[in-house]
Amino acid sequence: MNMKRLIFSIILSAAVLIVADAQNVSVTSSFDSTKIYLGDQINYTVTVEQPANQQLNIPVFRDSLCKNIDILAGPAIDTVREQNGNIKVVQKYLITSYDSGFYQVSPVYAEMKTEGGIKRFYSDYARLRVMRVKISPPDTTAKIFDIVGPYKAPVTIGEILPWILLVIILGGLVWYIIKYIKKRKDSREGIVPVINPDPAHVIALRELEKLRDEKLWQHGEVKAYYTRLTEILRQYLENRFGVYSLELTTEETLDRLIKTGFKKDDTFKLLSTVLTAADLVKFAKHKPEPSENEAHFQQAWDFVMVTKYVPEEESQEPDEKVDEEERS
Repeated sequence: MNMKRLIFSIILSAAVLIVADAQNVSVTSSFDSTKIYLGDQINYTVTVEQPANQQLNIPVFRDSLCKNIDILAGPAIDTVREQNGNIKVVQKYLITSYDSGFYQVSPVYAEMKTEGGIKRFYSDYARLRVMRVKISPPDTTAKIFDIVGPYKAPVTIGEILPWILLVIILGGLVWYIIKYIKKRKDSREGIVPVINPDPAHVIALRELEKLRDEKLWQHGEVKAYYTRLTEILRQYLENRFGVYSLELTTEETLDRLIKTGFKKDDTFKLLSTVLTAADLVKFAKHKPEPSENEAHFQQAWDFVMVTKYVPEEESQEPDEKVDEEERS
């Protein structure tokens, strides 16, 4: 019976000692300042005061204390023994923030293992306000001003001289070119080149004769034959009617020709038939019969002959001859 009382007294004494020691543990956390500007760096300090004979575990922060408060360095840990026999464990973190706002760091705890489980000791919340630098006047926020106006340094002669030399050189070069062109123009004065281009139909008929002599479709080069045939017709349209159709589709070419005043008659159908047939060969892989190849060539030839330009004097000559015959 005495033995049981002894054991109970020992357990009770140990519990009393643990409770007494626990009452001597305190945890605090705070910033060096409660207000900073964006990018400023201050310390965040965690302090644990405890009896020397206790084993407490203090969690360590890694990258950040909370959202938008970054840890730059730490923790730097220092242990100080106090006169009352307790020890003080200090953890310091170097922190900063790049986002303005009001932040509250959750309490920090230190924990120890007891027979009844794990006991934790918490600090209070640590608060920090991150502010922006005010760089605009108090009467407006719509416009941002420089903190310090830019310094206007005076321009020196050494900076201007290269530009002056460049202007002189360019001016001399321009003067020389103008003088050279004028000299060549004076030397050729009085010589006016005479250019007598062949009429549009003469050029087209000559090219058609060359195409016929090349015998492209007879040698199996049907696509090349129709490509060359349409090129001759399109060049003729450009020389004769001013319709620049080398880069146009068949439909666009015919529309341009109509806008010049050309009528949709049988002659128009000759051109449309040849261009449409060429499109079928070039883009739809149509294989025309030999008779079709000859017919399309003849249609191109007839189109040029019917639409060729005839001066008024030449067009009146047959009438004049008829009049002379009637008089005789």
